[in-house]
Amino acid sequence: MPFDINCDMGESTDAFRLDNDDAILDYVTSINIACGYHAGNHTIMHRTVRNAIRKNVHIGAHPGYPDVEGFGRRNRDFSAQEIYNMVVYQIGALQAFVTVENGTLHHVKPHGALYNQSANDLEKATAIVKAVYDVNPAYILYCLSGSKMATIAKEQGLLVYEEAFSDRNYNDDGTLVSRLEPNALIHTEAEMLVHVKGIFTTNEVMSVQQKKIKISAQTLCIHGDGPHALAFAKKIYELNR
Repeated sequence: MPFDINCDMGESTDAFRLDNDDAILDYVTSINIACGYHAGNHTIMHRTVRNAIRKNVHIGAHPGYPDVEGFGRRNRDFSAQEIYNMVVYQIGALQAFVTVENGTLHHVKPHGALYNQSANDLEKATAIVKAVYDVNPAYILYCLSGSKMATIAKEQGLLVYEEAFSDRNYNDDGTLVSRLEPNALIHTEAEMLVHVKGIFTTNEVMSVQQKKIKISAQTLCIHGDGPHALAFAKKIYELNR
């Protein structure tokens, strides 16, 4: 069965800079739309929802920290209640646009530092899981493969898609290499194809410490803001057919 291929989208504040997003929609099955906190705005959210429905692509909310200046990638110290509230708020905002376009919200995927900080933090993970469940227990939660959040969400009764990344390197423990490190990203098509083939065929990735690690995943992420996003999406689409 082909993988679900997801892509982060709507991560601009300029509606005229989203042509790449529109093109990528032809090569993915799901998208995660920024909800205005780390990027995006009401106009971009509505346009991206409309385009996804037109191309029959699953729509997900992509809530992040309120950090436009840092693109939501800076670690922040919010309480569990604040995280719960900001996730509920952002899901609700996107759900409104999905409703007016007669679509269906498919999933929720936290963004950036919120995603990474909460993956294996019991308090933060529980806050996000509770927020998603309370808004709609039918939503699928996309989260890091092998994370505590995945376990907590399943125990709560949510359907979970554990996620692998096509353009990110991994540590031995299955976590993503920090974006502060020079080797965080996979830059070349050749490296990306080897990496993705390992995920698709043997459920393995090679860590930056040169250790093969097992990774269970039902969805693969392409970062829409990456310089090679469209080219990578086309190659992955062919590999996944």
